[in-house]
Order: sequence, then C-alpha cells, then structure tokens
Amino acid sequence: VQLQASGEGLVQAGGSLRLSCAACGRLFSSYALGWFRQAPGKERELVTAISWNGGSTYYADSVKGRFTISRDSARNTVYLQMNSLKPEDTAVYYCAASRYSGPAYYQYDYDYWGQGTQVTVSS
Repeated sequence: VQLQASGEGLVQAGGSLRLSCAACGRLFSSYALGWFRQAPGKERELVTAISWNGGSTYYADSVKGRFTISRDSARNTVYLQMNSLKPEDTAVYYCAASRYSGPAYYQYDYDYWGQGTQVTVSS
C-alpha cells in the first residue's frame, strides 16, 4: 500500500482545511487508517483513527468536535476535515494504514505511511 497525502495549506485561526490521503493497493479497504501529526520539537501523536469499515473512530481530546475522519473505499481515500483550527494545530500531518481492523492507536500498529503534509494555522 502506498499513501499520498494532499491538502496542505496556511489558514487563519478559526478556519477549515481538508486533508486527503489516496492509497494505491487493492487491500486498502481492509486496513484501518489514521492521521498523525508532528509539531516542531514535539513527538508524533495520533490525531484520529478509523476502523477498516468506518464503523469505529477515535479522536484525540485536543481535536474532538473539530476534526472528522472519513474514508471512501471506492476511491481508496481517507479524509481529515479540520474545522475551527487553532495555532496549536500547526504541524506536519501524516496518514497511515494498519493491517489491524482497528481503530489502531499506536504508531507501531501502522504498516504504511504517507509522506506528510504541512498545516499551518496563523493567529
């Protein structure tokens, strides 16, 4: 599975942005998916995750109510809709795929990673 993230951008606080992650690989629909982020000087953290069939999701407390993860298996794509963005959401965002049915919570659960896409929120 190869993952290609897109949607990077610079937005003002309170704005919205949608990230996409397209996958190449016939097994995509059976993989759990997640979005991680890494801010400068900080460790990579899990933002949100979704199970293989979209039936279960997980959100970090810091993004609950603002971010939404979704997947479109017909398009082999996972999305991250980010609303009410804050300057502390500034980071490089990574999509990842896990062979577990998921949601998967730890980095070591994930087998494939996208290249990262920059999100910058100005105050």
